[in-house]
Amino acid sequence: MPGQPGQAWPDPSGMPQAEPSDRDLLRQHVQGDSEAFGVLFLRHRERLWAVALRTLGDQEEAADALQDAMISAFRRAADFRGESAVTTWLHRIVVNACLDRIRRRAARPAASGMDEQTLDVLAQGSALADPGIDKDTALDVLAALRTLAPQQRAALVLVDMLGYPVADTAAILGISEGTVKSRCARGRARLLPLLAHLRGAGAATGHPTPASPAAAGRNQPAAPRVSPPEGTGENQP
Repeated sequence: MPGQPGQAWPDPSGMPQAEPSDRDLLRQHVQGDSEAFGVLFLRHRERLWAVALRTLGDQEEAADALQDAMISAFRRAADFRGESAVTTWLHRIVVNACLDRIRRRAARPAASGMDEQTLDVLAQGSALADPGIDKDTALDVLAALRTLAPQQRAALVLVDMLGYPVADTAAILGISEGTVKSRCARGRARLLPLLAHLRGAGAATGHPTPASPAAAGRNQPAAPRVSPPEGTGENQP
């Protein structure tokens, strides 16, 4: 498909053109190009999926949040003002969709949290990629992460788990850099007593064991095949 990462878009003269930028794709979508938004989504799907999964800790909810976010971005593309990078705009929509789901989940009767199957999948993803992090360690980290307030969790996911710079995280969350640092610091402080017992295990095996979610969160199951909205916008969140 022309326009996918690594492929040039055709030119009427027969000469290949440079791959379009994110802004070009978004503008083409607004102007009626039926393929441009799909190309944009595929270009950033893995990172967007990682944000959704680590923020929500549940594959089904993450997939639903990502779908909701992409439908919203598809429909609101004309509102993009260009004051930030397109990727920042997309990430902000995904984070907001995740936080909305966390708030709705909190308003429902208390449940047991992540089901065992989801925890197993997440833990295995980390353990297989890093033999120094076993299943029990990954489960402990994920359970501890769920104790954080949504705003702290979102900041920690972006900074500590996914490696986003503080400035980028601030832009994505729509807050100041100082607030990002404060939320991360408070989140780490809350996680430390919950995960302190893992430090000894890491020393014994010769592998670093996370005192924050960063080490266990480096890896996640591959992004699901979330389809971008069709040009008619008929998909509903």
